[in-house]
Amino acid sequence: MPYTSLSKKDIKIMLDKLELSNVDELFNIVSEKFKIDFSKFDLPESYSEQEILKHISEISDLNSSAKNLCFIGGGAYDHYVPKVVDFLSSRSEFYTAYTPYQPEVSQGTLQYLYEFQTMICELSGMDIANASLYDGASAVAEACSMSVSSNRKNKILLSSTLNNNYIDVVKTYFSTNNVELELINNTLGLIDYDDLSNKIDENTSCIVVQSPNANGLLENWEKVVENKKYKDILVIAVSDPISLSLIKTPYDCGCDVYVGEGQSLGNHLSFGGPYIGLFATLSKYARKIPGRIIGRTDDIDGKEGFVMTLQTREQHIRRDRATSNICTNQGLIALRSTIYMSLLGKDGLPEIADICFQNAQYAANQLNKIKGLSLHYNNREFLKEFVLEIPFSASKFILDAEKEGFLVSKLPRDSSDSLLLLAFTEKRTKEDIDNLVDFFKNYK
Repeated sequence: MPYTSLSKKDIKIMLDKLELSNVDELFNIVSEKFKIDFSKFDLPESYSEQEILKHISEISDLNSSAKNLCFIGGGAYDHYVPKVVDFLSSRSEFYTAYTPYQPEVSQGTLQYLYEFQTMICELSGMDIANASLYDGASAVAEACSMSVSSNRKNKILLSSTLNNNYIDVVKTYFSTNNVELELINNTLGLIDYDDLSNKIDENTSCIVVQSPNANGLLENWEKVVENKKYKDILVIAVSDPISLSLIKTPYDCGCDVYVGEGQSLGNHLSFGGPYIGLFATLSKYARKIPGRIIGRTDDIDGKEGFVMTLQTREQHIRRDRATSNICTNQGLIALRSTIYMSLLGKDGLPEIADICFQNAQYAANQLNKIKGLSLHYNNREFLKEFVLEIPFSASKFILDAEKEGFLVSKLPRDSSDSLLLLAFTEKRTKEDIDNLVDFFKNYK
């Protein structure tokens, strides 16, 4: 375990067991002539893992003309992934694991999936979570499908501030079903509640709202719940899981389902995948959840064990009442997310989210000072990304920025060619942000 550090307490316990007073005594068998006095070397102060990698990257960047800094968001984010995540998930017993249909030989896989579900429940506040879906888009579509199956209504309301890819996937899912899809208008980058109220009727099955939304702005889930009119309408909350560590949970806001993209939980951007869909809901919908649910139980000897409590497989399908058969899917990605969340814990995730927030707010302040640039929405309630309006072609700027080592992107479906969607994670230092700001200042 080369990436797991030992605390002073751990070291003392081991030394006491070996009846040694300090670590140096471990090496008494080594001749003095082979020992090196490190005090003779001009060594720098100790670095954290992230600082070491940054330092090594700076050295390697001397071999290239530009250093690419990613400021692209829109649903997938350039977060730092601790090396222990790569190390543990690369063990052969994990990356060759199959769906654990035989619990007696799959306890390791079942346990980490159970822990994964538990952590997603803690983040979302929901009662029960499944052991992952393909990605955030399919999770949104599956939540809509579960809603239609639950209340037997055929109208789905999607906020127009929902990620555009998610909207496209939902349209594809229901393209041959007798289900009506309507987009809720937005005002100043947020859901239009008057339009929501006008579009809700007795046939409405669910309302899907993302927060932070596709513009980076925080939506008000509680207000959506208050406006749903009919009790059996499900409110489906979509959110980035790291952001959930700072904002009020979907459950506390009165929502019925939480779905999201789990890429930010210990998974690299990797040219678009594989990613992982998060799905959590209330206990009463347990038998409507797609995929698999892992449970904890006791065997006949009273020992703790893990099993697939609910699963969907061909021999279990009940025709039109069946849930989606999404099983094997993203188990390895779920493992990476489990390791990442375990490593950061309840204090680490909010800290990461807060650094993202501080970086985004700082960047917005600096960019807003530049003549001709402005925040497209006069709203500072964003956590790690925002829309910037620029006085020149966004398409040309993106190409020019890439030549200088800055990766930025347009706001999806912007016909004006003047809006950028910029994201700032904990990987972006103040120096990185200042360099981007300087590029904007000097751009012609």
